[in-house]
Amino acid sequence: MSNNLIQQYVTHLNSIIQWFENALDGPPSQVPERAAYGIIVRAKTAVEKISGKQSYYFQQIEEIISSVSHISYRAELVIGVVEALKGDLLDGSITSLTDLIHGKIFSDYLHMAEYLLQEGYKDAAAVIAGSTLEEQLRQLCLKNNIDIEVSSSDGSNRPKKAQQMNQDLGKQVYSLFDQQQITAWLKLRNSAAHGQYPEYNENQVALFINWLHDFMSRCPA
Repeated sequence: MSNNLIQQYVTHLNSIIQWFENALDGPPSQVPERAAYGIIVRAKTAVEKISGKQSYYFQQIEEIISSVSHISYRAELVIGVVEALKGDLLDGSITSLTDLIHGKIFSDYLHMAEYLLQEGYKDAAAVIAGSTLEEQLRQLCLKNNIDIEVSSSDGSNRPKKAQQMNQDLGKQVYSLFDQQQITAWLKLRNSAAHGQYPEYNENQVALFINWLHDFMSRCPA
């Protein structure tokens, strides 16, 4: 990737970050809903153009949009991904489009969570770690022939919630201690996804990520 192209990308990302900062509206700092929608759309379009739909950057924006209900907080988390992409472009971590598309910067979502936490984005890190945990639970269910869907009253099937998968797995795959720990981590993830970020701190997110590393090694899917 040429230096000129990198600079063009950085300039474009900077304009989105600046729009977000200009839109912050008084204490407590919050972006008005109208501006938040515009910021999210522009950020998603830019990240897709720069990194492609298969990159971890774009996938994480998709995850934030689908899991975070509060629009202003959603915009804040999306900007965190934009800043991560900008930082990687500037420090040379990304040397080609192949690096972006195949996600070599982050070998998995958990590494992205660690990166964002180190950069001061504890809330985005908590959402990503929570998504990683939920996917691990889903894969463990599939591995152990546990249903990942439940039947609704109208006869249709819907995805089983993370806590229900946790309860099912606790009966045959891992210990009661792990089950209780996962319940606590899912609560932290839900707090992050719904913008209730004063309910936890950076140390707790770091503990979550470290525990998840250990859990995934003990209970591989």
